[in-house]
Amino acid sequence: MSSIVVTLASSVSGVLAVPGDKSTSHRAIILGSLAHGPTMVDHLLESNDSFCTLEAFRGMGVAIEKLKSEQYLIKGVGLHGLSAPHQPLQMGESGTTMRLLLGVLAGQSFRATLIAETSLARRPMLRVVTPLRQMGAYIEGKNGGEYAPITIQGGGLRPIRYESPIASAQVKSAILLAGLYASGETVITEPHLSRDHTEHMLARFGVPVRRQGKSISVKGPARLIGQKIRIPGDFSSAAFFITAASLIPNSSLLLKDVNLNPTRTGLLTVLSQMGAKVQVIHKEVTDEPRGDLQIESSHLKGTIVSAELLPTLIDEVPILMVAAALAEGTTTILGAGELRVKETDRIVSMATGLRAMGGQVITKGNDVVIQGVPKLHSTRVHSYGDHRTAMALVIASLTAEGETTVEETDCIAKSFPSFMECLNSIQKDS
Repeated sequence: MSSIVVTLASSVSGVLAVPGDKSTSHRAIILGSLAHGPTMVDHLLESNDSFCTLEAFRGMGVAIEKLKSEQYLIKGVGLHGLSAPHQPLQMGESGTTMRLLLGVLAGQSFRATLIAETSLARRPMLRVVTPLRQMGAYIEGKNGGEYAPITIQGGGLRPIRYESPIASAQVKSAILLAGLYASGETVITEPHLSRDHTEHMLARFGVPVRRQGKSISVKGPARLIGQKIRIPGDFSSAAFFITAASLIPNSSLLLKDVNLNPTRTGLLTVLSQMGAKVQVIHKEVTDEPRGDLQIESSHLKGTIVSAELLPTLIDEVPILMVAAALAEGTTTILGAGELRVKETDRIVSMATGLRAMGGQVITKGNDVVIQGVPKLHSTRVHSYGDHRTAMALVIASLTAEGETTVEETDCIAKSFPSFMECLNSIQKDS
């Protein structure tokens, strides 16, 4: 397992373009494969997770050609053009691949088995399996379908109206994808609106999506038409650099072409409350709002993050905890239980790492209370195999005197293989 040694930074400055958005990349591959005609995708995220989705559809007979770096041609086969895979489909550690693919497979007439690597095999799947069973899919798996490996036999789906107990874009997306195959209207209602990348992408491919309050619906059977798509920069990847530039004195950073979907950018709301200097410039409103971000160093103050806001920044909580650890006063993050069922328990992994560096972190059930300290100190910290924990602790280490070692960092390739290359291009050492 690799490790990264980090030294104190005097600033992070310059211009940076982060890799393509992971959520949008997954959905472009999925819908491009299910569309009639070719789909051209530019700026696709080339990471372990997105490759799992790509290889799964190749395994079901979809021709996907890499034309050059980050550019792929997907020769769509239509909703019913997939073929039964000759072997189990490997999901790796990608929860998005597994959950969304279950929605697609629920509409197929063949049988398929999905297998997973270590941490994904422990992540809960009943949240997706339960509504898909209600639609008519036959699904079996470990512990009644709670965990991988999971085998699914689809076909003959009926539309449902589903009240989701959690706000989850993956649950919503799986149901909407299955709804493409059902005759009639499929409706999902969430307690809070989750990320809406699937809704945007479906509309882009010609499928009308109706939103009413907290409910989203599609009508099947549907027909998708191939598109030309350029993926915006990943906001979750940009979040590490937004926070670094906010925390580290003398910083001035321009991030180019970042996904600014409002269901995704709750971190900007929170950092603004904390006093961060982040300006959105050159915003372009398309199916996925995008634009450039100018960040200047600032003096952050503690705040309260409500449970209602959590779905819009769920992947950014680890780096938000770093910001809170160095902010003046107390930051309280409420209702963060979803972090406990990621690649690791991110509440535990981040609290452990920050405490080792001198941070003051208290966990109360699914709530996190962080009392800011003037500075962190160097030590050895562990990612516990979680990519977002690893990157958040690297950013925290930029603020600590001396050398900090972040252990088990191979996991960063899951979502952001070029993370250290990007960081090195803007980091100025003390």
